[in-house]
Amino acid sequence: MTDYAQDLVFGSFVTPTARPPLRPVELAVLSERVGLDLVTFQDHPYQPALQDAWTLMSFAAARTERIRISGNVLNLPLRRPAVLARSAATLDRLSGGRIEMGIGAGGFWDAIAGMGGPRLTPGQSIQALEEAITIMRGIWAADERGGLTVEGEFHRVRGAKRGPAPAHDIGVWVGAYKPRILRLVGRVADGWIPSLPYLPDGPASLTEMSRHVDDAAHAAGRDPAAITRFLNIGGEFRRDSGGLLVGPPGQWAEELTDIALVHGVSGFIMMGDEPAALELFAREVAPRVRELVADERAA
Repeated sequence: MTDYAQDLVFGSFVTPTARPPLRPVELAVLSERVGLDLVTFQDHPYQPALQDAWTLMSFAAARTERIRISGNVLNLPLRRPAVLARSAATLDRLSGGRIEMGIGAGGFWDAIAGMGGPRLTPGQSIQALEEAITIMRGIWAADERGGLTVEGEFHRVRGAKRGPAPAHDIGVWVGAYKPRILRLVGRVADGWIPSLPYLPDGPASLTEMSRHVDDAAHAAGRDPAAITRFLNIGGEFRRDSGGLLVGPPGQWAEELTDIALVHGVSGFIMMGDEPAALELFAREVAPRVRELVADERAA
């Protein structure tokens, strides 16, 4: 059993569809109403069929009172880190400390370049992400004296004014799959967000991937337990079992409990935009997983 002793978090993963335009925000409101902890938004700024994730996050923050809000994950190559840091701090203050920074190094480079962004190699994009995280945390450090200077290869600030400080310590959660970016997670991130459909061997893939995170955390003098392990999940609720996360809520609860205990995952984010499935996940699966995990840890 792998136990990072994190409180379990359950959330939703919303596609920022443009038709109807308010549907993503309505799903955020529903996520809060049914008791989820977190609502997250896809971010693909180069897709005209999708609305802007940051604008939707801001609108959702104004329409909700309790639920935390994050990108899943924000596209860094099309968002300048110093400005993004100020945007996040502002929204965090306005929302009462409910904003988290889910961010990715980028992909779909033809589309990014078509929107005026840089075309980077995988290695360059990871270096750019680490520079961006340094800048964002430097902007949030409003109590530190002097301007912020970061002379990165891809992101630079020279004497940037710090602040405003966010209302709480914003978590930096990174979407990551390959060893080099997983090591970045271990060195500098607060959370890790992979998606179950993209894991080549299903949940078993998390064992080797977690090793990269943990080894890098130890090398950096960090406690691996300080890094929250999220997992975007998808599936289907139905009466009979048809495989992993295809079946009744009780089956979902048992399978997610196993993933939590074996792989240390403490955040499950439901992919899909069907309100009925989201409500079933929140009201039947999440409480049962919390109960089963608590019983196992107490045994």
